[in-house]
This record gives sequence, structure tokens and C-alpha cells, in this order.
Amino acid sequence: MSIRTYQQIFFDLDHTLWDFETNSRETLQDLYLELGLEGRGIDTFEEFHAVYHHYNQIFWDRFRKGFINRDELRWKRMWRTLVDFKIADENLARDMSERYLEILPTKKNLFHDTIDILDYLKAKSYPMHLITNGFEKTQHAKMKNSGIDHYFTHVITSEAAGIMKPHVAIFEYAMEKAGARPHHCIMIGDTLDADIEGANNAGIDTVYFNPAVPANGDIQPTYVIENLGELKKLL
Repeated sequence: MSIRTYQQIFFDLDHTLWDFETNSRETLQDLYLELGLEGRGIDTFEEFHAVYHHYNQIFWDRFRKGFINRDELRWKRMWRTLVDFKIADENLARDMSERYLEILPTKKNLFHDTIDILDYLKAKSYPMHLITNGFEKTQHAKMKNSGIDHYFTHVITSEAAGIMKPHVAIFEYAMEKAGARPHHCIMIGDTLDADIEGANNAGIDTVYFNPAVPANGDIQPTYVIENLGELKKLL
């Protein structure tokens, strides 16, 4: 396949550049200790983490589909986790939600090669932007604290745009902000439906980066990479 010449690069943030799983795990461990959850009947952090991870996926799916709002997503995933351990304490769930969102953006773990590839692309004068389904304040704090905010010209969050990936409108909004045309753009992300299918439908070429979940089925990216360093072969 011949490689198209691109002029604008769009990245996803979580699970693509910023190591969400590692940072979230560290944050939950901080919460487990800070709030004394072992003394409340949650015997091990591993149990707590596994149950939270399960409900977080469920509530994010409901949020993306418009069944719940942002506030419900944030505290109900904590509440449902606590309920599984027979802790029916809504105030505790809300406190946990607030602390989680305070601690999480302070974490700094990035994927291997993140800084190297961003430096490489910056040296080649590529305009770089972010399109993320995260929350405005949280995503900007993550970028600043992990030292990558200065690489990006435009940061498009679903909260600010008023629409989420995979809807074509958020990609069109991002291109409008960047003054870009679809055939000059490439989108790099880890989620087949949100990042890849969404960008494909907007006429944007895509790079799928998620070694844990191989690309298959009806959603086909333009390129697939196993690590961020492989972008040097494309850009």
C-alpha cells in the first residue's frame, strides 16, 4: 500500500499516548489506602480493582450511548462497586469519585515511545492535535502533568465539542479547528469503534494502536502498529 502524504495528525489521548490503565490502577490503589477500604470489608486491592474495572466499562458504555450523564458515570461506577462488597454508602461513593478525579490527572505514566515519537513529529513540523472523549479539565491536567501539552495545537474534548467519538461531527469539528481537509489528515487511536470507525466515516485515514485487541471484523484501519515507534515508517 502506498503511503499518503499527510499534513495534520490527530491523536487519541487515553490508551494511546497516556497510559490510562497504569495511571488508573495507581489512583485506585491510592484511594484504597486513603479511604481505608480494607477496614470496610474489601479485603484486597486486587478484588476492588477488578470489580471497579468491570463496572467502569459498563457505565462508560452507557454514557457513550447517552443513557446516563457525566455526573452519573462518575459516581455510580464507584457506588456499584461498593454495593458488590455490601457497602451501601452513596456519600462514600461520591467522595471516592471526587478524589479519583483529583488524583488521576496527576499521574504521569505514558506509553513507551510517546515522547520520542512526539519529538520526531514535532521536528518534522507536523501540526498535532488531540481528539478525546474525556472531560475538558481532566484531559488538560493529564497532558500538563505528564509533560506533553506543548506538542498539541488543538485539543478537542467531547465535553467541549458537545459530541463524542465515533460521531462524524466531532471529527469534522476538529478538522475545522485545525483548518484541515480529510485527505490530509490521519487519526491514531486504540479503539476500533470510537477512533477508527469514526475517523473512517469522516474520510480520515487511520492508525490502529492496540496490540491487546487485534483489528478484525468490519472495522478496518488504514494501518495497524504494535508500538508508537512504528509511526516513523508512516510519517
